[in-house]
Amino acid sequence: MLKIEKFELGPVQTNAYLLSTEDGSRGVVIDPGMNPKPLLKRIEGMQIEAILLTHAHFDHIGGVDEIRKWKGCPVYLHDAEADWLTDARKNGSARWPELGALIESEPADYALDEGMTLEVLGERLQVFHTPGHSPGSVSFLYANKYLFSGDVLFRLSVGRTDLTGGSERVLLETIHGKLFELADDVVVYPGHGGKTTIGYEREHNPYV
Repeated sequence: MLKIEKFELGPVQTNAYLLSTEDGSRGVVIDPGMNPKPLLKRIEGMQIEAILLTHAHFDHIGGVDEIRKWKGCPVYLHDAEADWLTDARKNGSARWPELGALIESEPADYALDEGMTLEVLGERLQVFHTPGHSPGSVSFLYANKYLFSGDVLFRLSVGRTDLTGGSERVLLETIHGKLFELADDVVVYPGHGGKTTIGYEREHNPYV
């Protein structure tokens, strides 16, 4: 089993996740956000095999370039947001300049899509295309038990839909048609806030 660690990064406390092998020699980063110093310190002696992005909003991609150049690892992102890494308007960093500098980086190396299975660190991650918060949002399911949901589903909340390409109708279809089809005991690791479970959100989340 892979070890899962969370780092709250940047001005809006975005959750970055580090998945690592038992011996701590290799890792994969999910959503390296802004001001990533705690994450950088943690991975200093680690081989990073990939950066996986649930979506390309500025608060989730602030550390992408620094880690990619330092560790020489590829970046994975859904094609619906293929140009968001390079466009500060689309990723939102131009909209809120008071939160930090404009974020523009090189495009992703590989495209993610519905139904893909990624082989990372000797384990498999299933990819779900989960739009609504943004058109290219994806969620990653590890070991059929741990779901990295980005900004789609939170503990007792859901992602906002008033940004570029967002849709409340699509978000609710995504949650009910994909995420709520998963088992009750699947642990949800969201893009902000604390973890939860599919069963708890299905029963208690007031927004769905």
